[in-house]
Amino acid sequence: MEPDLAVPPIYSPLRSAIHPRHVAIDAHTATWAETFSIGSPELRSQLVRSDIGTFAARIFPEGREEVITIAGDFMLWIFGVDDGYCEEGELGTRPGELQSALQRLIRVAQNPEAPMLVDDPLALGLRDLRHRMDRHGTPVQVTRWVEALSAYFQAVVWESFHRVQGTVPSLNDYTMMRMNDGATPIILPMLEMGYGYELQPNERDHTSVRAIAEMAHFIIGWDNDILSHHKEHRTGGYYLNAVRVLAEEYRIGHGQALITAIAYRDRVMSLFLRMAEWLKTGCSPQLRQYIESLGDFIRGAQEWEITSVRYTTPADPADLPSTFRDTPTDDNPAPLDIPAISWWWDLLPDLQDANASHGAAYGPSVPAPSFLHPIAQRTA
Repeated sequence: MEPDLAVPPIYSPLRSAIHPRHVAIDAHTATWAETFSIGSPELRSQLVRSDIGTFAARIFPEGREEVITIAGDFMLWIFGVDDGYCEEGELGTRPGELQSALQRLIRVAQNPEAPMLVDDPLALGLRDLRHRMDRHGTPVQVTRWVEALSAYFQAVVWESFHRVQGTVPSLNDYTMMRMNDGATPIILPMLEMGYGYELQPNERDHTSVRAIAEMAHFIIGWDNDILSHHKEHRTGGYYLNAVRVLAEEYRIGHGQALITAIAYRDRVMSLFLRMAEWLKTGCSPQLRQYIESLGDFIRGAQEWEITSVRYTTPADPADLPSTFRDTPTDDNPAPLDIPAISWWWDLLPDLQDANASHGAAYGPSVPAPSFLHPIAQRTA
């Protein structure tokens, strides 16, 4: 077994915030889990003690409580699927059967009126979530939620194939798949619902906006890999995370791989912050809120993971930080040598020479991106 790794404070100059009703929200999620019997009694007990509702309250510190409870319940549900089906259950080593089971759940999400899995607790919980989504979200938001759930299921089946074969994917493939494997894209439509707006397609689907969302997926996923490494490798079974992938890719020890993982996520965090400031100079109030919510999502995940028993594992304590640092371990503005994401750096205009090595703000002469439709741009 690999040695335990002490995780140092990670770079996070983002605000720390939580919804004032976080205690009630967490209690609601615990009750919801019991009502729908999510997972085995043992797994459900573990999930209820993990403060997942509190995590949701950190993502939406000023959001609508009814939407925050949907997010909290859904995240507990997805852990029930991930832990119960994919990692700890028998289906986790049977990719074909796992794919079939997950596709049946997708059909329930698409059409909750379909007479399928009528006695299955996960399906019953999913139907409840879908009905509540319909009440508080638009058809476009609900459709995006279902599509993101389907992409997540595809990613966990991909991971299942590696689990069966005992293989570790390349760094590029892992980076690409981790952004869906972490299930973070499924929360994005809820970021809009939580504050009562819907992004226009010309904003939401703009290349730079898609990129900053992917940066958030990357940071959240790699932070989870870094902070959950103790929990995962101590099980003695197969596990897949960024630390292990980097160790295999570069033929280095896990201690050096941890340092490398932190440096890589710091470079993406630095880019995220610069991209956020640039986009905010020319966007709508709705897009500004969306970008701020991405930051709350990143910081909320970090604070939840260093405090939740899911990752601190009190019976076998993990050496996790209790604070965050204000400066990156690596602020190199050059792109990471990972083809799946290196194009992110190409979206930003060049920094002024005096600021390039410090990740400072862009000069006043640099225009913000236009979110007008291309046809409208030609006639504006």
